[in-house]
Amino acid sequence: MTAPLRMGNASGFYGDRFDAMREMLTGGPLDVLTGDYLAELTMLILGRSRLKDPARGYATTFLRQLEEGLGLAHERGVRIVANAGGLNPAGLADAVRELADKVGVPVRVAHVEGDGLPVPEGFLTANAYLGGAGIAACLDAGADVVVTGRVTDAALVTGPAAAHFGWGPGDLDALAGAVVAGHVLECGTQATGGNYAFFRGHDLRRPGFPVAEIHADGSSVITKHDGTGGVVDLGTVTAQLLYETGGARYAGPDVTARLDTVRLTRDGPDRVRISGVRGEAPPPTLKVGLNRLGGWRNEVVFVLTGLDIEAKAALVQEQFADALARSGTAPGEVRWELSRTDRADAATEETASALLRLVVRDPDPETVGRAVSGAAIELALGSYPGFHVTAPPGKGTPYGVFEARYVPAGEVPHIAVLPDGRRESLVPPATTQPLQDAEAPPLPPPLPDPGPTRSAPLGRIAGARSGDKGGDANVGVWAVDDDAWRWLAHELTVERFRELLPETAALTVVRHVLPNLRALNFTVHGLLGEGVAAQHRFDPQAKAVGEWLRSRHLPIPVALLETVHAPEAQA
Repeated sequence: MTAPLRMGNASGFYGDRFDAMREMLTGGPLDVLTGDYLAELTMLILGRSRLKDPARGYATTFLRQLEEGLGLAHERGVRIVANAGGLNPAGLADAVRELADKVGVPVRVAHVEGDGLPVPEGFLTANAYLGGAGIAACLDAGADVVVTGRVTDAALVTGPAAAHFGWGPGDLDALAGAVVAGHVLECGTQATGGNYAFFRGHDLRRPGFPVAEIHADGSSVITKHDGTGGVVDLGTVTAQLLYETGGARYAGPDVTARLDTVRLTRDGPDRVRISGVRGEAPPPTLKVGLNRLGGWRNEVVFVLTGLDIEAKAALVQEQFADALARSGTAPGEVRWELSRTDRADAATEETASALLRLVVRDPDPETVGRAVSGAAIELALGSYPGFHVTAPPGKGTPYGVFEARYVPAGEVPHIAVLPDGRRESLVPPATTQPLQDAEAPPLPPPLPDPGPTRSAPLGRIAGARSGDKGGDANVGVWAVDDDAWRWLAHELTVERFRELLPETAALTVVRHVLPNLRALNFTVHGLLGEGVAAQHRFDPQAKAVGEWLRSRHLPIPVALLETVHAPEAQA
């Protein structure tokens, strides 16, 4: 039997733990080490960097990590695949070669390009999400290091796996299994206990990064290097599978993976096996991410302490509006949000205080700059008692807007630039299938006699993880055992979800049911406005919406509260 391909991850985002590459290369056996440096916000950051210096546009942290990592990888025979090329994969490939010469390590470097599309007027970046075929071609040609631009996060795994096992476009089930493994790996320590609902009781001071042992049929085992912190269990893997996904069909340029076929089983301490994943032909289009500067914003946070919080908030809002009117300044958007963080009869001043957040936006930087800052500061001695702010107001700062469009896959070049400089053009899969919602699965039978209920937090019997996709948020919720699932599937309807999270009441909410994972995945359309870079709300990436949901109280059968084993979840 073919030995499994052992793939690790050393970066879940641009800014992740710097030492992770060295730790992964020295902590245990690996065949391939991947790094995911790109996100919607990152592409905007790189776009602004490229405006200042056209030779940049890639993740410079990756180069600094390679100063030590190249030698370690060469000694251990580990190949490195990363999307750190961002907007300039060719430039990063050249920089890696220069670094290799400098440190005296003989490496063969290749890169993948073609994702960068003509940028429409008014935008900074336009990049298609490519699949793993270009990566596979580079590795087949003998590359030790492959850098890419915008590929799907899972492509960092499907490409090496296809090269290693010889998979072709028709090996849909195997490719789908690799996509699922890639989705678990892509966010680094989120698979090993980070951002995990049931974090209590685990050593999370320094979680290890995840490893996937991928087999020839596409099945895998998720684990981590021996002796590293964190935990890999059914819950951590389930949470990551639900993160930033939606319904049963998880589409990509290589394959559409059926998340409703995923089966998770425990395979020993810190080992979870993923099997049974079915694949379907990919859609005929590729997603294209576009970033532009949306305008300018400014923010002031007023601290309101002690008594009469609501009246103090009303006074400062009235005074601020009057000051702007007198100055002739009218920002296009003015938003106030009062956070009642205060407590009655508090023992400390901080816990006696609430926060009143002001956010203004406008296409003109002057409109949100000095006029707004000046109006806020000039109130200092003539407003509510105890007036102060968390930080001095400053100039306006630019914010970004992310848009997603779709183009026929055949219109996007996909080019592997091999170690010897040859350029190989990859063609998209010949067989495609338009993406459609999967048929809703039957719900499990309800609990026959749930008995009396008690008001308690949902998190006593369920975990959750949430995240962003453009302007939408997704909230995945999973039950910790079969009885809890039978109750959750019938209780947590869209209507109940909106009731528990009133901020979503006026928005379109779609519920997806994934019985194999005992999970519900909710998509909340428009919660994040124009995307994370627009900083539309207090939690612009919706990272904590799931924890907000878990904290909400609702009537839960007492029998579940007494028998479900989730002691880490406390009100």
